[in-house]
Amino acid sequence: MEQFLYLSGLFDLYGALLTQRQQDCLRLHLYEDFSLSEIGEELGISRQAVYDNIHRAEAAMKSYEAKLGLAARYEKERRVLAGVDEDIAKLADGADAAAVADIRARLAPLLGREREGLT
Repeated sequence: MEQFLYLSGLFDLYGALLTQRQQDCLRLHLYEDFSLSEIGEELGISRQAVYDNIHRAEAAMKSYEAKLGLAARYEKERRVLAGVDEDIAKLADGADAAAVADIRARLAPLLGREREGLT
């Protein structure tokens, strides 16, 4: 299941960089849950060609991720934002200036602000 989620995430980020055939094979495999034989029938290619296209696409996406790191960056940002969300929820019980400043400082890098004073 983890592999499926990982590949789906990579496909969302890097799918447009793949060939149309690779995109079609991966889309049917990941999102439509087609078997290799079913994909081959749908696209008019052999089962082996489907297998090759899927594995080439996976290798290409992993290579893009190794070079660009977009999936890792996205996951890191999600964790930071989840923490910010938790902190904001705590503010409902009694906000104070230090908590607000801390939240704003954590948001600053995500908003492209390098120094705290830039708002």
